[in-house]
Amino acid sequence: MGKKIRVAIAGVGNCASSLVQGIEYYRRLGKEHLDSGLGLMHSEIGPYGAGDIDIAAAFDIDRRKVGKPVSQAIFAEPNCTKTITPDVSGSVKVQMGNLLDGISAHMEGFAEGRRFIPANRKPVDVAAAIRKSGAEMLINYLPVGSEQAVRFYAGEALRAGVAFINCVPVFIASDRAWAERFEERGLPVIGDDIKSQMGATIVHRTLAKLFEDRGLRLDRTYQLNVGGNTDFLNMLNGNRLKSKKLSKTRSVQSQLRTPLREDDIHIGPSDYVPWLNDNKICFMRMEGRIFGNIPIDLELRLSVEDSPNSAGVVIDAIRCARLALDRKIKGALTSASAYFMKHPPEQHPDSAAREMVEDFIKGKREH
Repeated sequence: MGKKIRVAIAGVGNCASSLVQGIEYYRRLGKEHLDSGLGLMHSEIGPYGAGDIDIAAAFDIDRRKVGKPVSQAIFAEPNCTKTITPDVSGSVKVQMGNLLDGISAHMEGFAEGRRFIPANRKPVDVAAAIRKSGAEMLINYLPVGSEQAVRFYAGEALRAGVAFINCVPVFIASDRAWAERFEERGLPVIGDDIKSQMGATIVHRTLAKLFEDRGLRLDRTYQLNVGGNTDFLNMLNGNRLKSKKLSKTRSVQSQLRTPLREDDIHIGPSDYVPWLNDNKICFMRMEGRIFGNIPIDLELRLSVEDSPNSAGVVIDAIRCARLALDRKIKGALTSASAYFMKHPPEQHPDSAAREMVEDFIKGKREH
């Protein structure tokens, strides 16, 4: 194992749980398994292995998590992702964050084991807590639609002088004004809206690009997603979905020379099915034409545990952010954002974005 990377986390939900468990899992895994690339896009990025990440600070608002060690809080309700390893080390405690718009009011109608329950505590000074912890970056895992809260934490990252990785579809890295603020502070930012390791968006993008590359005309397509975690419960509130649908739709449209009309493309969460827990099921359909104007239909069903799927990408984003800090690179990281995120500052085909990231890791590309 190499040098350590100290990170802070905003939002100790399912995605944070999978990340923290995954770090512990790879820290304990033998080198022969790490070298085989088991579940990792990169066993090492620069001098950093997958187990070289330490959780230095964590923030949440749920009474079942605040004040508890992160190693316990990641297993507390309403988290419901599958267990990677039940034995997680570390004594860092979850601190009370700033609620703002982090909880949708409609959640009140659901059972306590399914929804967020705010703690009756005063929020801490987040920037001061980050500085005290020695964290070098803040990972944003807040719920979709938490526009005010995400901007608050991005501002706290700036105030604390740390890098920022934005895993949700509130536009920070892809917003020129925010990107310039990080550049002025000499800090890197990666965003926005994490792509899963093998999720609905990366598959949809790949197939859309395949249609283009093979000379097919894509006429219309949909992507419907269902799941049973708090992310899907939160997104039952349609007012919180605008940026999510925009992020996913733009991500697929970016792979087409001629974007589809708005009526011919529908991408976004469809419904909440409690018993699915953290399992996400995607139903995808693509209708088009091949040689001679002959129709072709493609239908696909993808079932995957949602949060580990995210963690498999975040673990690389963290290490790329640390490389940027080591090299004193500032502002939006265009290569890492293009490969790891749905709504980056610059959209590129995934094959090109991967080459950009590889060049960045090798030091051949600054951003």
